[in-house]
Amino acid sequence: MFKSKSGGKINPDSTDTLIGEGTIFEGNIKSEASIRIEGTIIGDIISDGDIIIGENGSVTSNVSSRDLVLAGKLNGHAEVKGKLTICSTGTLNGNIIAQSLIIESGGIFNGSSKMGTNNTVTPTQTGKEVKASS
Repeated sequence: MFKSKSGGKINPDSTDTLIGEGTIFEGNIKSEASIRIEGTIIGDIISDGDIIIGENGSVTSNVSSRDLVLAGKLNGHAEVKGKLTICSTGTLNGNIIAQSLIIESGGIFNGSSKMGTNNTVTPTQTGKEVKASS
């Protein structure tokens, strides 16, 4: 149940943390591995791995991760080193910085985006406004 701190680096491809449906978490999360959210989080999330927000997931925070898959709701800014995917059931209200952005038909994005590789702007700076809906 508890992992020992053997000094080895945690694999960012493994899902280390699950916030289950019906769970409400208030506070900041920092993880070296990926995080899956099916419940509710209020607080900033930083992950060296991926963040997956499921269809029932609701996040009110600023998010920083390698990749982000959004099938639920995110109210806050997102800084993604790789690919940000907004699924058909996903809603993102906030600004983003990402290397690539995919919005499936039905997915909603309200905010500004800054795309490319070596971005140094903060998510609160405005860029090109992108909106997608069914």
